[in-house]
Amino acid sequence: MHVLVCVKRVPLTGGKIVLTADERAIETRHLGFTISPHEECGVEAAVRIAEQHGASTAVLTLGPPEAEEQLREALAIGIDRGILLSTDGADWGTDATVSALLEAIESERAAGNDPDLLILGNESADAGNYQAGIRIAHALGRPCVTGLKGLAVEDGTVVCEQEVPGGRDVFRVPLPAVVTVKEGINLPRYPSVPAKLRARRKPVDVVAPAARDSRVEMVRLVVPEGPDKQAEVLGSGAEAAPAVVAVLDRLGVL
Repeated sequence: MHVLVCVKRVPLTGGKIVLTADERAIETRHLGFTISPHEECGVEAAVRIAEQHGASTAVLTLGPPEAEEQLREALAIGIDRGILLSTDGADWGTDATVSALLEAIESERAAGNDPDLLILGNESADAGNYQAGIRIAHALGRPCVTGLKGLAVEDGTVVCEQEVPGGRDVFRVPLPAVVTVKEGINLPRYPSVPAKLRARRKPVDVVAPAARDSRVEMVRLVVPEGPDKQAEVLGSGAEAAPAVVAVLDRLGVL
């Protein structure tokens, strides 16, 4: 059994956020970074499954060369190896990020490391888009359960628990599968000094992902007030904005 965890490098929670001079991005020079909290729990879940079932594990991230630090954190907790999709640090956007992750997963499959279980955080601490896990599962044609507060592997299936008002919903889905977990599903362990030293010797594969255009290829605007109140606008990135404004104005929304 092979378990792959996808993590994201995010600014430390509680850190002072300073904007760049143009106020369009976060100034990161003086920020500390960590693994997104939901994904820390995903790493812990992968290690526990490996301890119980003898599985192999890997951790995957897309980010600048400095993101190797976060991979080493996961390796110190008990993950076997890391994969860094090294970028120049620019924001790739959801489409480009998912495409790069899928390419890495396909490379893993071609190398004989097809993940039986793919674990992601329910959403990242910075962008909070809630999209990567669902998109990856759809592209791979695998079942996906999101927002988990309980996770176990039993007899070729994964048992997933979601918190709902008044209790929990439990789903049992066949492997291979994709899941997204929430903070609180477990308490991530704190790695010991010997574990941190061992993590320095564990392998981290650094790969340059194919360049992707992260612009929006289609904007679909739906105003749910009847069949005549629906419009589809095609465009890329900023080019689509004037068309969207025109449609809103025509519908009397603006």
